[in-house]
Amino acid sequence: MSPPSRRLQTKPVITCLKTFLISYSLIFWFTGVILLAVGVWGKVSLEDYFTLASEESTNAPYVLIGTGAIIVIFGLFGCFATCRGSPWMLKLYAMFLTLVFLAELVAGISGFIFRHEIKAKIGVAFENAMHNYNSTDAIGTAVDGIQRTLHCCGARNYTDWKETEYFEASGIPVSCCRDSTKCSPETLKNLDLAGKEVYTTGCFALVTTVMEDNLGIIAGISFGIAFFQLIGIFLSCCLSRYITNNQYEMV
Repeated sequence: MSPPSRRLQTKPVITCLKTFLISYSLIFWFTGVILLAVGVWGKVSLEDYFTLASEESTNAPYVLIGTGAIIVIFGLFGCFATCRGSPWMLKLYAMFLTLVFLAELVAGISGFIFRHEIKAKIGVAFENAMHNYNSTDAIGTAVDGIQRTLHCCGARNYTDWKETEYFEASGIPVSCCRDSTKCSPETLKNLDLAGKEVYTTGCFALVTTVMEDNLGIIAGISFGIAFFQLIGIFLSCCLSRYITNNQYEMV
């Protein structure tokens, strides 16, 4: 059996590690709450975008909601495992954090590598929606919602509507108008007149510009969150080892 002095030196280390790991787990739990909230917000507020991308079977909001819920559960599990001082629970928590780290790392790298393909899919989805536009169906409602919200018109600019069947029948959609009271049917059927009353910036161009301008920030935050898991893995493994050693020394 190890001398009492060594055990007395080990206990403060365990207490310190527990304090740090509980603090980490609370922060980790809070990030789960944020992901959950963002997922719910995305599902409610960005429904138009997901409707357009329905052919690509996007499940982004559900992925965020599911990931957030799992992180919330395991964040609480981490606090419980730390308070209990259970080595096997701490190892399980470390394994979960490792899986989260690898998943976030792969997602971040994949998003960066395939960013041009993602942009292309967004453009194709919007152009297809324009060609199949009907102001009364779900796709048409989604296009109108995007144009009104982003103050844009068409994929690259308002003249894109000239190539659609809807333009031949009704002109540019009213959702492109800056002020709908000034957009008469005759104005919307004339590109020259419409150019003075509708938004001239394309929706695809606007979205991709925002994406490119913030790509560095998004990538930095994503990788920062991913590597944040390494702190939890390190603390969990260290605490589990110290508790195991302390139990062994007391035998």
